[in-house]
Amino acid sequence: MAISVVMPALELAQETGKIISWIKKEGDPIRKGEPLVEIETDKVTFEVEAPGDGILAGVRSTEGDEVPVGRTIAWIVAPGEQPPAEAVSAAPAARAMTAGLPAEPVAQPVRPAAAEPTGRISPKAKRLAKELGVDLGKVRGTGPDGTITSEDVQAAAQASVPAVEAPAALGAIARLMAERMTQSWTATPHFFLVREVDAGAMVEMREKQAASNVTHTDLLIALVARVLLKHPKMNASWTGSTIQLHPHINISVAMAVKDGVVSAVIPNAASLPLSEIAVQRRELTERARSGHLRPADITGGTFTISNLGMYGVDEFSAIITPPQAAVLAVARISDRVVPVDGQPGIRPMLTMTLSSDHRVVDGAQAAVFLNDLAEAMQEPGKWI
Repeated sequence: MAISVVMPALELAQETGKIISWIKKEGDPIRKGEPLVEIETDKVTFEVEAPGDGILAGVRSTEGDEVPVGRTIAWIVAPGEQPPAEAVSAAPAARAMTAGLPAEPVAQPVRPAAAEPTGRISPKAKRLAKELGVDLGKVRGTGPDGTITSEDVQAAAQASVPAVEAPAALGAIARLMAERMTQSWTATPHFFLVREVDAGAMVEMREKQAASNVTHTDLLIALVARVLLKHPKMNASWTGSTIQLHPHINISVAMAVKDGVVSAVIPNAASLPLSEIAVQRRELTERARSGHLRPADITGGTFTISNLGMYGVDEFSAIITPPQAAVLAVARISDRVVPVDGQPGIRPMLTMTLSSDHRVVDGAQAAVFLNDLAEAMQEPGKWI
């Protein structure tokens, strides 16, 4: 019996995936679990494994195609078996897109106005059409069975704009980040706590670990994870009706990439030695910059650290990444004049801002966590 190979969905917001390359070719023998095709989503590039044994047949999406989630891209059949008829019919292939928008305005043929669209419409497409003022009765759907997708609505809106000057299109990561941050900022009741900390002890510890290429971010990951053991509500999520405490402490680290930010995850960080945290963080950074993060690299985070100290930022606030309950924004370490034993002195100081979800924790609980973290940063040797 033929087995379909479909475009997988890694995230709720994902609508499409891009075919990067076929590892196996039409007619090749396949064994279950073998790498079959390389796919790119908004955040990661990964290999889809074969769901069964057989022969690869009925390949209907080529390299570079942007394919809607859930659409069949090929079949695995038994020797001598033919793929289902619809797999090799004249159905239109998924169109290739650049960040969901045409490279330049395209002249559209004039069509009679229709009161109602004839095909199916995705919920996201309906919302977008209302925002952009697009008449869905004049949009041709390119999704499965003629479904109108958000990309179709965007293309229709773009085509109606006078070709005076084409605006720069957002990349896939930038679009996803914009959508998620807007959702978080409007739906999550944020509150913010700011704390200034003497980072002298962290600077000394990093210097002692210089041979291991340990960074201040690595130290923060280790300290935050260990302090979270004392504060399980900071390592929790709001489910819509109740608070879910997570059994593991998985630290997400915000990383800048070409056209946005991704959060790569170090799982079970509270139980890892500092040297292992440093190794994992370096590997994640390399994969993020090369665009080859794996699905496991970006899933399961329970608390986020965003460090902009390397950019010379003195203080900032970060937006929570749902469904997490908090994010710690860390600024640069800089010498400042502060009281030292009752006298003016110069110390390396660091400002951090904790953003918390008020549905999960209250101000006092977040303040105690931040105080414990500040104390750990001033005596890291007792925690790491």
